[in-house]
Amino acid sequence: MKLTAAGGVSMESDLNKERLLQRLKRIEGQVRGIQRMVSEEESCVNILMQVAAVRAALDKVGLAVFENHSRQCIKQALHDENGEEALEDLMNAMSRFLK
Repeated sequence: MKLTAAGGVSMESDLNKERLLQRLKRIEGQVRGIQRMVSEEESCVNILMQVAAVRAALDKVGLAVFENHSRQCIKQALHDENGEEALEDLMNAMSRFLK
């Protein structure tokens, strides 16, 4: 899997990619745990707490991807003199992320 931004700029380092994948695997495990909790009819309060934890974890992943996108794409766009277009793309991405 090659994580790239528009224009083919890759994740800053393999270490960052590995950390991101580790977070996603942890989230996947949390979601499976929620499925088990629902199957076993656990307390709604406990299920909601786990859902909140997954949402927070996903927000952190999104923020990490957004940070990488911001650093790499803007840097590349400034080098290629496409700064205005890259800034517009960045603002659109931020708007979608915050919805």
